[in-house]
Amino acid sequence: MEIKFNLNNHLFLKDPQDSELGKKMIRHGIVLIDELGFEAFTFRKLAAKINSTEKSIYRYFENKHFMLLFLSSWYWEWVKYLIEINSRNIDDPIRKLKIAIENLVMATDENPGNTYINEHLLHKVVIKEGGKAYHIHDVDDENEAGLFYSYKSLVKLVSDIIMEVDPEFPYSLSLSSNLFEMANNQVYFADHLPRLSSLQNGKNLNKNLIKMLSYFTFRILGKD
Repeated sequence: MEIKFNLNNHLFLKDPQDSELGKKMIRHGIVLIDELGFEAFTFRKLAAKINSTEKSIYRYFENKHFMLLFLSSWYWEWVKYLIEINSRNIDDPIRKLKIAIENLVMATDENPGNTYINEHLLHKVVIKEGGKAYHIHDVDDENEAGLFYSYKSLVKLVSDIIMEVDPEFPYSLSLSSNLFEMANNQVYFADHLPRLSSLQNGKNLNKNLIKMLSYFTFRILGKD
């Protein structure tokens, strides 16, 4: 099933989810950013890749920063969607939190229905480049415009589950945001800077990452 998320309309000039050209732009944009890195990625290179023009891409995005914000926001919405779907009708808050942690990690699995989004590649882009979406000079202005709503909504969702586990816990938002950041950073470290992580890159990385995040979380909450 193809999924469309209602993202902040300040992220784009024209929603790429609504046209075949836009979807093609997103699909190949993810591939190019993964291959080249965000700094080397340009709309000229994307236009050549999809046999279109730079002008056509600028009809959708003001610049490549907004395209990265769009991709990051889509991924944040995807993780939130998975947590909501998989924890639906679950009453036990500890089980719900375990599901949330699992989906923070396993959102990398591809959904065949989303033909224009490769979730695995998008996850790689978010890990390597996602911080550049909000570690910027204009972060306050963009925050005021609501451009980080999807991320804050995801963090709030997990924070609410943490509060179900322990209503007196004073740092639920901080723990929630750190879980997401840790999930991405530890994958990056294991892959590129292995001396910064206790995890090892390989087929068991996701399984061990879930185990580690669960260990920290439930130790902090006193529920181990």
